[in-house]
Order: sequence, then structure tokens, then C-alpha cells
Amino acid sequence: MTDALIVVALLLVAGAATAAVLNRDPVRQALVLSFLGLSLALLFTFLQAPDVALSQLAVGSAVTPLMILLTVRKVRRRPGDEPGEPHQSRERGR
Repeated sequence: MTDALIVVALLLVAGAATAAVLNRDPVRQALVLSFLGLSLALLFTFLQAPDVALSQLAVGSAVTPLMILLTVRKVRRRPGDEPGEPHQSRERGR
């Protein structure tokens, strides 16, 4: 029974990792990365490593995706850009 759970968890990890690599949108990548962290925590739990599972749960599925989302938000919002206006080049006249 344990081997079957490990195989299912490994398939979840492989699917989530593939989905994270194939996504182009950073916001979706962060969400898929969060799911990858959850599936890795599940795998570590099945492999009887609860301390590693807890740290993976905290860092891999919560902190890292949050940092990515905050970074994407900061990069997309530039000073001087008004919401709703198309992005204009800062070098006008060249």
C-alpha cells in the first residue's frame, strides 16, 4: 500500500514540475509551483520524513510562490505608468 502511495505522489510531482516548466505566465507558474510544493510535501510524508515535509510545506508551497507573485507585481507596475494605459517607452524621440 505504501509503495502505491509513493508512486502516486511521484506522478503528482512529475506532473506538477512539467506543468511549471511549460507555463509561460509567471503568475500561473507561481501557482503551479505552490502545487508542486504541496505534492513534494506529500511525497516526503509518505517517505517518512515529516521534518522535511514541514519545511517543504512552508517554503516550497507558501513563501517561494508568494515572493514570486510579489516580484511580478513590482516589476509590472512601473513608476509613472498609469493603470489602464498601454506601456510607453521611456526613450521617446529615438
